Amino acid sequence: MHSDSDMTFCTERPPMSSWSDRPICAFDLETTGRDPSTARIVSACVAVIDGSNVETRTWLLDPGVDIPADASAIHGISTEYAARHGQNYAEGYEEIRDALHNSWARDHAVVAFNASYDLTVMHAEGLRIGKPAFVPGLVIDPYVIDRAMDTFRKGKRTLAAVCEHYGISLESAHEAEADAKAAAALARELAVRFPDLLGLDLMVDQADWHAERQRDFAEYLLSQGRDVGDVHGQWPIRVIA
Repeated sequence: MHSDSDMTFCTERPPMSSWSDRPICAFDLETTGRDPSTARIVSACVAVIDGSNVETRTWLLDPGVDIPADASAIHGISTEYAARHGQNYAEGYEEIRDALHNSWARDHAVVAFNASYDLTVMHAEGLRIGKPAFVPGLVIDPYVIDRAMDTFRKGKRTLAAVCEHYGISLESAHEAEADAKAAAALARELAVRFPDLLGLDLMVDQADWHAERQRDFAEYLLSQGRDVGDVHGQWPIRVIA
């Protein structure tokens, strides 16, 4: 079992006030399921965005298991297609992991919408195939930031809904590259809309915001007599038992 103390983060990083002025790395996964502790990667995108220059890498992996119909319906990739055209899973995973760590090594923030899902998948899958714990650097999560900065807005907070609210174009939703680039655009827009973000220690504050939101959600579910087993307060990586 991995305790909270096992989850350490990179501590050597540039001043938080400058992340929006540097190139950023957009990241997204499409997977086999909703539970990040068991989901396997089907496709991925890591895109480094520096002004108008965009360096994009995408992956299609063979997860080695059946892709459930409901997951295929979301991202459009079937078990047969992934098995026929997908890269060796362990090799592809290693390349994705290296691409993320290379971006952090170059002082880039990694932007991921609902990062606790994608990064928990990276962590859990690494452990499953024998890799060390996944250690992130600076992560910017527009999902967490939007909820914290705009607490009174009603309605959905899906990537598509949040993009629409902030006037960000999102084409081909649930396609890894499109989702990653939309999340990066959201991060830039949120830094403009909420300039106080640039003076915060966002790794600490996002973790606190997410934990508070999840506590409130758990209390609501309990008041309705509903199960809270799927509510997790850790960010950016859930503790994996």
